[in-house]
Amino acid sequence: MKLVTFSTSGEPMVGLSDGKGVAPLTGRLSEPVTDMISLMNAWDRVQPEIRAIGNFEIPLQDVTLHAPVTRPGKILAIGLNYADHAAEGGKAPPEYPMWFSKAATSVNGPYEPIDRPIVSEHLDYEAELVIVIGKRCRHVPKDRALDMIFGFCAGNDVSVRDWQLRTTQHFIGKSFDTHAPYGPWIVTPDEVSPANLAIRSYVNGELRQNSRTDQLIFDCAHQISYLSQVMTLEPGDILFTGTPSGVGAAKKPPLWLKAGDVVRVEIEGIGAIENRVVDEKAPLPA
Repeated sequence: MKLVTFSTSGEPMVGLSDGKGVAPLTGRLSEPVTDMISLMNAWDRVQPEIRAIGNFEIPLQDVTLHAPVTRPGKILAIGLNYADHAAEGGKAPPEYPMWFSKAATSVNGPYEPIDRPIVSEHLDYEAELVIVIGKRCRHVPKDRALDMIFGFCAGNDVSVRDWQLRTTQHFIGKSFDTHAPYGPWIVTPDEVSPANLAIRSYVNGELRQNSRTDQLIFDCAHQISYLSQVMTLEPGDILFTGTPSGVGAAKKPPLWLKAGDVVRVEIEGIGAIENRVVDEKAPLPA
């Protein structure tokens, strides 16, 4: 199933999509579902009702798709999780997963603009498979970790490289507003396995990254199990699982994103997001 957060002219709603149209779920199910997290919490009880839906009455072109979870409790991302990406940066593959977080305010829709910050020209892209956690869990063994997944999205871990590299902590350089676009929907695990999916990014139609998720150093099960040893993972938390080689910072000279560039991330079996870069508007005087 493809589950979306969408709007037409009013407040965002939750819906089911077949890729061509959308069937609203908000106000339609036997339990109140107002957003994606409330759908996850009711999932075991309302799933049969959702599977029985066969009419996708709103054409996809008539809706605005938002980030599937508009305000995740946690956004966690892993660095250097493809060996080729580590190599292009001159680094050895890590012995342990290199986790950092992104601010919740960095969340962005699958087709919304990406800001090129006022304070930096070093704007970069990172195509990533995104995991959406569906169950509250702690100390999950690896052989049960995939059961904690609600679904998968395509994402772009947009990075401001000079701010990222000012310190050993990546949080600031990864947390600018608009710098976590993902979607366009959540594809449930019965439709797609994360084990070996093609992942690509394009800038203005030019192929920049081209790999497969079987090249992950720490696979999805390892990531969830590892994180759950430290913290409680909750429905709606999202995990950016790493990016392959081909980022702009590794080009010679570096190819930084500029206003007008269009970045597309495609993942096999999931779909694509596409975001245009715009110059951040100067803030109004206080």
